[in-house]
Parts: sequence; structure tokens; C-alpha cells
Amino acid sequence: MSVKMSSINLRRFLLLTCVFFFFNNAFSSSSSKEKEFNVGEMIMHHVKDAHEWHLWGPEHGGTSIYLPVILYDNGLKMFSSDNFYHGEESTTIDHKTHQSVNFYKGVGPAKGYALYHEKIYKLDNNNNLKIEEGHVHGNTKPFDVSITKNVVSLFIGALLLFLIMFSVARFYKKNGAVAPKGIAKFMEPLILFVRDDIAKENIKHNKHHKFLPYLTTVFFFIWINNLLGLIPIFPGGANLTGNITVTLFLALCTLFLTLIYSNKNYWTHIFATPGVPLVLLPIMIPIEIVGIFTKPFALMIRLFANITAGHIIILALISIIFINKSAYWGALSVPMALFISILELLVAALQAYLFAMLSALFIGAAVEEAHH
Repeated sequence: MSVKMSSINLRRFLLLTCVFFFFNNAFSSSSSKEKEFNVGEMIMHHVKDAHEWHLWGPEHGGTSIYLPVILYDNGLKMFSSDNFYHGEESTTIDHKTHQSVNFYKGVGPAKGYALYHEKIYKLDNNNNLKIEEGHVHGNTKPFDVSITKNVVSLFIGALLLFLIMFSVARFYKKNGAVAPKGIAKFMEPLILFVRDDIAKENIKHNKHHKFLPYLTTVFFFIWINNLLGLIPIFPGGANLTGNITVTLFLALCTLFLTLIYSNKNYWTHIFATPGVPLVLLPIMIPIEIVGIFTKPFALMIRLFANITAGHIIILALISIIFINKSAYWGALSVPMALFISILELLVAALQAYLFAMLSALFIGAAVEEAHH
């Protein structure tokens, strides 16, 4: 009976999620009567980072949480991004395509700066931006360490991870080695899975204990943030793991651990590969060195591409309604978007597993002892 009720609740949850996602995109993507609906603009608005957390209504004109802008430009400057989005909307001409381009000029404490494609630039002496083929040329960029939407999502994901893990640790500290209850009952099999099937399986000779904290952290961090990006618990959602900067940092963490803990056997296989004739070493050594960096590069691209592709597909399916300007198309696009959303729940867990498993594989190869 409980399994049946859980299945019903899951279907209801997924249906409500899809309906909420549909209306959220409908309101945020609908343009004025004078402006044609632009699919590319709408998708990029939802996928890329921003200095505001858009809740509902038209882009930059609806209800949003305006995040703090922090710039270092002849001193530290802090102000709300509201000074851009509700500032002076200006138009300039692209010097190459000769098309008009819109951007936001800052007002108040943001005066002298402009926001274009969610990047902040200093205005020139003519109080304008020079744009060529969609890119800014000639205008300098201040050092930007703003709290953007992805940064807020990062804090939320990290906070959830801390709360979950400390709750589990507190349960075992209080009760000892007993049958788990509550959230510990859900987390224990997953933690054991990371230990036995990811860490121990790929890092031999009982060396996995040293790397288990990292592998557990990266697995749950990616999984939690994948789910936060897919399920709009917070209106608007955020595409944290679909941001290549975040996946680059995670991949670099794996690379640094691999290089720091690598042993003599690892470097011997790179600079003096066993069984390879000396005459071929000048060819093999550069290939092996390139291989050191292509492995984390593959980690970075795999996570970024899979998560971003899922978002784009769902948004593109929802966009069919607005392209054809008929709600009847929702009978086709909404079920398809629901199917992809369910599939993305699997992808969210799968990508977390692949990142942790491949990280363990690379680290295991670096610490493996020589075979005699």
C-alpha cells in the first residue's frame, strides 16, 4: 500500500512540477505584442547566469530578487543590480552588422557602468558601448565578484549538503551503530555505494579511505545541484552544474588530487612507458602528457553539456506553444517536456555517479603500485 501511495505521490509531484515549469516559462518568456517571440533569447535567458533571480513576469520587467553587485574599480563598489535592470535602457549600433543593440546603463551608484549580456562594462568617454558582431570592443571591464544567481544557487546547494550530512553524522554520533532512521536511512545506502562501488572499486590497496571524503562530497554536491536546476523548487531555477566555470573547478579539483598524490609508478608510465621501444618514446611522452589534461577536460565537458542540453531541450519544447501562438500545441509539447524532465531526473543522478566514478578511476591510476 505504501509503495502504491509513494508512486501516486511521485506522479503528482512530477505533474505539478511540469505545470509550474510551464507557467513559469510562459510568463517569463512572453513578449509584448510589438516584439516577436525569440526562442534563442528566451533559452539563453534561462540557461545563463544573471545578476538577478527572476521569479515571474516579463524579463527584467517582472518580479525579481535583485542581487548585490560587487566591483573592484579604483576601490571596492557595492550596489544592487536593480540599478542596472531599472536603470536607463539604451540602444547602440553594432559597427559590423549595423543592427541596433540594447543594453542597460547604470544609475545611482552604478552610473558609469553598463550591463550587456549579463556582463558589466565601463562606459567610454561618450557614455556608450562599442559593440562589434555582438561583442564589446574598447570598453574595459571592472573586476567583478558579484553575487550572481549561480552563486546563490551554489550557497543553497552547499547549505543543503551540510544540513543533510551533519544530520546523518549527528544521528550516528548520538545512537551509535544502530539501524538508521529518518534521513540516515536514505543516506546510508548511498554513502556505502560511493564507498564500495566507486572509491574501493577504483582505488586499490586500501588507499580509498584518503579520497572517500572528496568523492562523497563531489557526488552529493553534483546530484543536489543537478536536482535544484531541474526541479523549480525556487521559481526561475538556476543552471549551476550547466555553468562551465563550475564544472571546470570540479574537474581541476580532481586533476590536483591526481597530480599531488601520484606516485613514481604513475610518472614512469608517462615518461618511460613499459614495453614501449625507446625510439617511440618521443612520440608517446607528449601524448601521455596531453592525456593528463584531457581526462579532467572530459569530466568538465560531460557534466556541462549533459545538464545544459537537458534544459535547452525542455525549454525548446515549451517554446513550441509560443512559436505557433496557440495553447493547443501544449497537448504535444507539455507531455514531451514532462518525459524529458523525468529522464533528466535519471541524468542528474547518472552524471553525479559518472563524475565521482571517473575521478576515482583517475586517482586510482595515479596511486596504483607497480605490478611485479
